[in-house]
Amino acid sequence: MSAFDLPWLVADVGGTNARFGLVTSAGARPSHVAVLAGADHPSLPEAVETYLAEHAGGARPGAACLAVAGPIDGDRYRLTNSPWSGSVHDLAVPFAALLNDFEALAVSLPHLEGADLVSLGGPDPAHGVKAVLGPGTGLGVGALVPTEHGWTPVPGEGGHVTVPVVDRRELEIVRVLQSRGLRHVVAEHVLSGPGLVRLHRALAEVNGVTAPELTASDIVARLDDSLCAETVEVFCGMLGSFSGNVALTLGARGGVYLGGGVLPRIVDRVRASAFRARFTDNPDMAEYLRGISTALIVNPQPGLAGAAAWLARRAAAELVG
Repeated sequence: MSAFDLPWLVADVGGTNARFGLVTSAGARPSHVAVLAGADHPSLPEAVETYLAEHAGGARPGAACLAVAGPIDGDRYRLTNSPWSGSVHDLAVPFAALLNDFEALAVSLPHLEGADLVSLGGPDPAHGVKAVLGPGTGLGVGALVPTEHGWTPVPGEGGHVTVPVVDRRELEIVRVLQSRGLRHVVAEHVLSGPGLVRLHRALAEVNGVTAPELTASDIVARLDDSLCAETVEVFCGMLGSFSGNVALTLGARGGVYLGGGVLPRIVDRVRASAFRARFTDNPDMAEYLRGISTALIVNPQPGLAGAAAWLARRAAAELVG
């Protein structure tokens, strides 16, 4: 039983792609999942209409929950790495709500099962705050906090903190990026898909070599190339330090979970990298960090699962109220 008519529309809208699905019964995982390129659609409402017409059999949802990669102000959204902006009320849906994309990812965490996760080290998760972060078109950060009323998601913009550097090579990379116009280098500038490209170019200059112009997909597909391999090595190390900072800031004894579109392509390389060593490498809090689990989310659509879980909880609350 639900306060909202089924089916429900769920979406995970990033800077490059928008993922859509339908929830046909409360508690079910999203079905009719489709991924639409944002550049093919001038606005989010038009992308929604395309999805419903071409991938969902013309369904008219009774409710919607959309996770978007950018700041939210009431009913309004503005994607950080896309020109899409507007009001959720522009959608032709009786009830529609917005979540930050990593808020939705945080909500998904209790619903992820064994095959959805790959361990990156540490003990089994303790009960407590869970942190989630991940490099994609940008670098998202969120948290899930246990309360007497259940889990509460907390969105954030942690990807825009100052970039973490710990050795001479990383300092040289930052200096190169500053010389190219990034006066204040933030974590997202290097720990994202576009960040991989910046790292590759900067490392070429640091090493005094000429390198071809490669995309992020090219770099992770060419790990037999020494510069590409070094780029990914630096990326994973800096991500470990960043993740440790997030864990300390949030007190994430319930675990740190990595999502985003980049890491699932290089699971084995991340596991073999310095990620975990850099995560725990803190002069004062190493023992604390060693007690925190780290895991990589390999479920292909966790944001949709989170949006569906949030909508189910909201529908139940509306029914009780």
